[in-house]
Amino acid sequence: MTAVLPRTIRAVDTARLVRLGEEAARLGFSQRLPADWLRKHAAAEAVHHLFPAMEHRLGHRPELSPQWRCELLLMVRTGEEVLSLLDVLPAAFQELPETLDATAKSAIAARMKRALAVREWLEQER
Repeated sequence: MTAVLPRTIRAVDTARLVRLGEEAARLGFSQRLPADWLRKHAAAEAVHHLFPAMEHRLGHRPELSPQWRCELLLMVRTGEEVLSLLDVLPAAFQELPETLDATAKSAIAARMKRALAVREWLEQER
């Protein structure tokens, strides 16, 4: 039995985000940024945000199912926020403390809708 996909946003610091990225790579999850990329581009002292958008199941890998595919609002070193995806295990997401109130979550959700995708941001950086 797995937890129901939560409709909430959780804050995560850069160190924890890198660890989540490393875990996603180690487990072979398809939606993730490389941990080295995160170390290079994520603002070191920033707070980033994860929103579980969908449950992702792998029939051929039931031991890793489900995964929660999260939208990731990532603050990069330039101070901009960009949007990516990160697959996480439900337990890893649930370990993140609930620190945001409803007003903050609404503001973050609005910023997620306006943020450039990582790919678009990288194209602008060239």
